[in-house]
Amino acid sequence: MNELFQNSLFAGVTLSLTAYMVGVLLKKKFKIGLFNPLLISIVVSCVVLIAGKIDYEVYNEGAKYLSYLLTPATVCLAIPLYEQLELLKKNYKAVLLGLLAGTVTSLTTVLVLARIFNLSHEEYVTLLPKSITTAIGMGVSEELGGYVTITVAVIIITGVLGNMFGELICKLAKIEEPISKGLAFGASSHAIGTAKAIEIGEVEGAMSGLAIAVSGIFTVILASLFANCI
Repeated sequence: MNELFQNSLFAGVTLSLTAYMVGVLLKKKFKIGLFNPLLISIVVSCVVLIAGKIDYEVYNEGAKYLSYLLTPATVCLAIPLYEQLELLKKNYKAVLLGLLAGTVTSLTTVLVLARIFNLSHEEYVTLLPKSITTAIGMGVSEELGGYVTITVAVIIITGVLGNMFGELICKLAKIEEPISKGLAFGASSHAIGTAKAIEIGEVEGAMSGLAIAVSGIFTVILASLFANCI
């Protein structure tokens, strides 16, 4: 099995896409948050790699092409934002203050938990960019001296949890304003949460897409300050 992946240029891509399609089919059939396509694709891919005794480096050599699409896919989120530009102009002050509050809350939460669990500086800064998109979070983690691979895993987990439970949390907190919902999804669970926001509504999706970019910028600026706290 390992030799098959070594000899095939697109074996990794094929496995990743097939695993994701399995997740999509399960989500459509059972309509349960636990069957998140990304989560299912991760589980299926891990099972195949372990069962087939396939080295991660060999798998990634064929799957790396998907990573090239990450940044363009994130940029495409500007399209629904453009369509809601007038709404953004009317509420830009609330949007900026809300996203700033969300970013500070995320960083402060990591700081408090890091102190409670007595994490090292490297472990602490690894978790700081947990709520921003992978494209930005990897750079922040590397710059601050964190473990980039763990940062990627934490970002994915954060996004999946936001996708699964974000709507439920909004209902429990009685958050009904579309703008607030969208900003909450984007600021806390980046692109994966935005995918859920787009399912909920156009305004939610647009605001969530905006939140990814603005929260990312705020995190880049503030993370360096928070990094010195431990």
